[in-house]
Amino acid sequence: KNEATPSRGYDADSMEFVDMIQAGIIDPTKVERVALQNAASIASLLLTTEALITDIPEDKPAAAPAMPHGDMY
Repeated sequence: KNEATPSRGYDADSMEFVDMIQAGIIDPTKVERVALQNAASIASLLLTTEALITDIPEDKPAAAPAMPHGDMY
């Protein structure tokens, strides 16, 4: 019976699509919304991990050489 109803969903425990109300699986709307928001946030983070913005290194003059025997004092 593959009819589309608002209460039909995926039961991860039995790995099949069931009528969620008849199966006793009832999630609050806020839980569903927050789970989707977190999943979208993680997905966008994973998509941008290969992009990195940095400053272009500046060419700095070489530091002055150390004074000879500078460790004697």
